[in-house]
Amino acid sequence: MSRTHEPGSTPPQYLVARLRRALAEDPRTAELGVQIHIRGGVVVLDGEVTNAERKQRLEDAVRELVPDARIHNEVRVGTPAQPGPSEELR
Repeated sequence: MSRTHEPGSTPPQYLVARLRRALAEDPRTAELGVQIHIRGGVVVLDGEVTNAERKQRLEDAVRELVPDARIHNEVRVGTPAQPGPSEELR
């Protein structure tokens, strides 16, 4: 995969699409629920993951693709939702 060294060298919508795909396909992250935005030349990550390690992996993966970009990692670490009551099928 080719690297983009400056976020400004690629139209923002293409960079966002490329980063989303990379995060979804990278086995370290495999994240579909994280949003990516470009604001004023800054790559912003937003969403929720289950632990701090996953949050850091997201940032590391983005940094590999755009090493010179400023990255704001606003991803929140939350606890997984507890399953609801079981349903009885009849």
